[in-house]
Amino acid sequence: MEDLREQVLWKVRASPGLTDREITDSLLGKAARIQAVNWAAHSLERKRLLERHLRPDGKIGNYAVGLGTGPLQERWPEETSIGSSTPVVQMSEGEVKRKIKEWLEREGWSVVVNWGPDRGADIEAWRGNEHWVIEAKGSGSRNEMRRNHFLSVLGETLQRMDVPQARYGIALPDMRKFRNLWAKFPALAKSRTGISAFFVGTDGKVDQEN
Repeated sequence: MEDLREQVLWKVRASPGLTDREITDSLLGKAARIQAVNWAAHSLERKRLLERHLRPDGKIGNYAVGLGTGPLQERWPEETSIGSSTPVVQMSEGEVKRKIKEWLEREGWSVVVNWGPDRGADIEAWRGNEHWVIEAKGSGSRNEMRRNHFLSVLGETLQRMDVPQARYGIALPDMRKFRNLWAKFPALAKSRTGISAFFVGTDGKVDQEN
């Protein structure tokens, strides 16, 4: 259950206001019951890491409250960003999206970001005839979760490849684990798919690798 609480907290940090049902659909699948997520959300609320209150549509939404203290926070290891001296304690998917959006806009791109749980690419950007489709993931709490994030974001990107003129990329926090996973991704696979990696630092610096 500790892992589920971490996942729930990351999910609501990336997409504030999700209901228990929406979180369950995203994390466990549409066929799953909401009891496990409901328990996790109430547990996080008791730790003052999460608030639950009515949304405008009358449903109860979940909202993260700061970083908090205690066992959950202790399990997020500090890692130094490769491209920055700033320690990367944690970076949610939402933060990765925001920093990529800001970076692309500085480079002259028009950017659309999918902030919620809706289907569709996380980030799309256009500049003249150029078009980027980018999937993003947050840092995760442990290396094995980061490996899962890496494999997941690659799979999501491959499923988006239906626009021949577009370029495709993955956006991840600039952490040693993600850098190593990208380095181990076969050069032939990179060449055949054309996928680029965007490594995002806490200071907003973005390093693109092809």
